[in-house]
Amino acid sequence: MPIRLPAQWEEQEYIMLVFPYIKSDWKHSIDEIQQSYIKLVEAIIKYQKCVILSANKLESLHFLPKSKNIEVLQVDTDDTWIRDFGGICIYKDGKLEILNFKFNAWGKKFRYEKDDQVNTKLNEQQFFKSPLIDIDFILEGGSIDTNGKGVLLSTENCIFNKNRNLNLTQKQIILKLKVTLGIDDIIALKHGYLEGDDTDSHVDTLARFISEDVIAYVKCYDKDDVHFMELQKMEMELKKTNYNLLPLPLPSPKYFKNHRLPATYINFIFTNDTLIVPTYKDKNDKIVLEKLQDFFPQRKVIGVDASVFIREHGSLHCATINFMKG
Repeated sequence: MPIRLPAQWEEQEYIMLVFPYIKSDWKHSIDEIQQSYIKLVEAIIKYQKCVILSANKLESLHFLPKSKNIEVLQVDTDDTWIRDFGGICIYKDGKLEILNFKFNAWGKKFRYEKDDQVNTKLNEQQFFKSPLIDIDFILEGGSIDTNGKGVLLSTENCIFNKNRNLNLTQKQIILKLKVTLGIDDIIALKHGYLEGDDTDSHVDTLARFISEDVIAYVKCYDKDDVHFMELQKMEMELKKTNYNLLPLPLPSPKYFKNHRLPATYINFIFTNDTLIVPTYKDKNDKIVLEKLQDFFPQRKVIGVDASVFIREHGSLHCATINFMKG
């Protein structure tokens, strides 16, 4: 039975996210992050449906805009980074299935028991219209990217990390990914990281497919930046692939409570008609938006301020997950 992992620019049914609440890691910036999430939701619902999970549905409805494109569900979570514990869509014989991988908070760095049960809870509420398939394997959505044609992009430091699937060899992990996701080829980058990242170098902060044959990636132009050498080595790896490349500059250093934050423009979101790009009140914001708009003449490129999102070390793609058309 042929299995295919779709590219994120393919037709979607909705985007799902978790609305932040006070009794969470966001308590230090709760008012600011809720307003930031509202801006993100507003950007999504102009074009498609947004499903919002909330530990307090009534409170969230009070904050959120009124729209036929918003559905709020009462589901408790540990965190808001649903890209990494939300269901991953595949097509099997052309029919949509949702894969429920295990989640352990990037190697048991934080609480994760509620997050790991989110897809099961949604299925119990009969929310999913397609089958939910449990997979006994730890995998985060932000750790993989695809061109929709059987090629998977990832990083060695994440997918082979012993803090995930401890008892599996690299060959076993590669086989599991190929069989489960219908993958023919895996590009696992040896280099690339961002300071402040908790994920062991998720690829969605470093390099992403933006078409079947083009990869956008983060490039550091400042030789004095701590990331310069490592990102240069990643660039050299990418140049050895058969793909065309679009470099996007690393934002200037951003800090919160005296530690550097993992700001990146690569953490963008595809919707059906737009590309939503994180911005950081940075001189490179305009450059990146114009570059991506030039690449996507038929798709509206929108910037959403992610300056608060990165205080908890994620950005827009980390905060959302796209569910494909069934």
